[in-house]
Amino acid sequence: MNIIEIKNLTTTYNGHTAIKDISFNVKKGEYICLIGANGSGKSTLIKTIVGLNKKDSGEIVKNITPDKISYLAQNNLTDIDFPAIGKEIIMTGVQKRKSLPFYKKEDYQNFNEVCKLLDIDSIINKQISDLSGGQRQRIMLARALIRKPELLILDEPCSGLDVNITKEFYEILNKLNKEQGLTIIMATHDLDEVKSSDVRVICLATTIKFDGDINNWKEGE
Repeated sequence: MNIIEIKNLTTTYNGHTAIKDISFNVKKGEYICLIGANGSGKSTLIKTIVGLNKKDSGEIVKNITPDKISYLAQNNLTDIDFPAIGKEIIMTGVQKRKSLPFYKKEDYQNFNEVCKLLDIDSIINKQISDLSGGQRQRIMLARALIRKPELLILDEPCSGLDVNITKEFYEILNKLNKEQGLTIIMATHDLDEVKSSDVRVICLATTIKFDGDINNWKEGE
């Protein structure tokens, strides 16, 4: 089953063609890494898929409902003094109602599950401004996962994080993909840290330059 179908997608950003005539399908359970140099179109492609950028032409067919897609942007809450604790940030991932009660019993059950999965019980009651960059990114990942998405889209989630935190973060993603069948699309510069042999690599340079198994990818192609 194709979760998403991208057909001849072109997006112009500030008068510059960032991606041109991009086509590929995303199957349920795939782990896709978007790679390429700075300015190659990775972030533009992701933002166009999630609706933050307007496409100029082409088609994006989503075969799952919007509530089954979660997006984790680059550098979430790393540069602002946000007056909230970790739990409050995480719970906004399932807040759909404007009147009390904001959350259902199921939401709190999902909260407990995701905290256990990411081993963040010790930080959920701390101010987000008191957490390290890696801890904040785990909080934001928990926020993305609490709604139990079928597709997780990430834009360079480990940018600015140290090597050990980066390694741990990618181990979590690999586990989510392998054990829970979560479909992942991620823009990254850290291809060496992705340990799964089933990762599909899509290399961008405005257009697609390579699309295939990670084991067949060679730097410079």
